[in-house]
Amino acid sequence: MEQNKHLLENIDKIHTTSMGESRIRKNLNLENIDAVAFCKEKISGNKCHIYRQGKNWYCETGGIKFTINSKSYTIITAHKI
Repeated sequence: MEQNKHLLENIDKIHTTSMGESRIRKNLNLENIDAVAFCKEKISGNKCHIYRQGKNWYCETGGIKFTINSKSYTIITAHKI
């Protein structure tokens, strides 16, 4: 639970690369939407299950799984599950 709080307290640090944004858009079929803002909104929702495994955070909500690097807060990818 404490770990979840840490990620949420640093939600403003979450970002991605241009390749990451393209990958997220493709995997989630997003068009004309800010992919990072979309991810942050989903991750900060009450029903998001957040856990840390190794060097990454994993966030699962609404049929989507987000992978975020725990040191840099970079969204690596997002997939439908």
